[in-house]
Amino acid sequence: MTLALSRRRLLSAAAAGGCAALLPAFPRSAFAATPLEDAVRLTVDRRTLDVNGKAAGVFGIRQPDGTPGLTLDPGRRFVVDLANRAGEDAVIHWHGQTPPYVQDGVIDKNRPAIRNGESVRYDFAPRTGTHWMHSHHGMQEQLLMAAPLVVRSAEDLRADEQEVTILLHDFTFRDPAELLASLGAPAGGMAHGGHGQMGQGQMDHGSMGNGAMNHGAMNHGSMDHGQAGHDMSGMAGGMAMDLNDVEYDAYLANDRTLADPEVVRVERGGRVRLRIINGATSTAFHLDLGRLTGQVIAADGNPVQPVAGSRFAMSMGQRLDIRLTLPAEGGAFPILALREGAVQRTGIILATPGAAVEKVTAAGEMQTDPLDLSLEKQLVAVSPLAQRAADLTRRMQLTGSMAPYVWSLDGLTFGAHRPLTVRQGQRVELTFENASMMAHPMHLHGHHFQVVAIDGRPVAGAVRDTVLVPMMASVTVAFDADNPGRWPLHCHNLLHMATGMMTEVVYEGVG
Repeated sequence: MTLALSRRRLLSAAAAGGCAALLPAFPRSAFAATPLEDAVRLTVDRRTLDVNGKAAGVFGIRQPDGTPGLTLDPGRRFVVDLANRAGEDAVIHWHGQTPPYVQDGVIDKNRPAIRNGESVRYDFAPRTGTHWMHSHHGMQEQLLMAAPLVVRSAEDLRADEQEVTILLHDFTFRDPAELLASLGAPAGGMAHGGHGQMGQGQMDHGSMGNGAMNHGAMNHGSMDHGQAGHDMSGMAGGMAMDLNDVEYDAYLANDRTLADPEVVRVERGGRVRLRIINGATSTAFHLDLGRLTGQVIAADGNPVQPVAGSRFAMSMGQRLDIRLTLPAEGGAFPILALREGAVQRTGIILATPGAAVEKVTAAGEMQTDPLDLSLEKQLVAVSPLAQRAADLTRRMQLTGSMAPYVWSLDGLTFGAHRPLTVRQGQRVELTFENASMMAHPMHLHGHHFQVVAIDGRPVAGAVRDTVLVPMMASVTVAFDADNPGRWPLHCHNLLHMATGMMTEVVYEGVG
């Protein structure tokens, strides 16, 4: 059964829920305008993945030929028929895109889940850049229900360079249902998607039922507070920094570990554009180019003034485009993602014709440092927001603790949250103040914001949709309220969001 969102379910549900004000910006005919044969078909299903010689049951989001995710050329609309064959309810969020509210891929009282066996059509003008798609339901994202979403610009096609997309992930053989319990979270987690009350809307990030699939849970193991020779105590305000709550079985780059990495053939002296997506559930990485030097040219899909280097920080949900030129003599060049505060790593290898590819171990010699904002402070948007004073300002504290394992905003978990109410056309400035002992990558749906201050110091920073707020730091972002709806604002550490670290940006007049 195929459902057109605007006709069958979502708009009618939105109108019934008091969202009629959204309809003029989202015409009922929008989905019917594109012939079926011009749509791309994506299927959410189950697959078996080999991880270090062991079979694992995971999810996938694939085209009919097995290609994961989607790449669109310039000028093409995002016209997708999404079929759910996962064996359970699902929904896919188009992370980085700014579609009309009802097409965002989040379950709430106005937007239902996609039932198993159903297909839903999406149709909107896409935003160019490196983005991704992932589940916004239960713990499906942990089970690899994620894939790249790249929208090329005309400039991209004119560039004489090879594109290489890398999707990073953390992986466990055990059942994610045990994760929050092992961390000491409240039973069942937090029901997300309600509004104003727990349990409404059924975007249930605490409902861990994922059928009979052999998922496996996360091995919490030990809290990595910096043992094994690296002092991660990071004392500030009497709190000890915590970096990694979960010890994963493997870290993946394009579904593979360094035991059998993807080897991408490249030209001697050629130029490469890396499109790197940190799709990990709760793992931040340092992206290490090894012997190569590259330039960051985009953050979260938005162009920035080039920043040169060989190591760049990437928190969960973030994307970096890095341009590099290979040496004329050629060779093999590992591109590695180093786990924050640990020795584990993953990655791919760029290799010129005839180059010998040596094995790269899955563990480095030294633990890495915590992520900081040194890169963020260097990023400058190519197309910043127009200069204007803020119409609305708000400070938001990032709160929570390891025991009990509950994370919140202003001390409130989702369901008891205090939405940020905005009016269309306003310039909004939001300051995140991290009062907890963990870093939090904060993601806003439906909008891209500009980083305008770090620790109170003004910057003309990047335009992006996910920003890291380290422990005891503050980051101010600005965005224009130009996309009416109810938009989640949450930490992109799934474990933090699942225990309550989420609120909403709600436009006046939207039910």
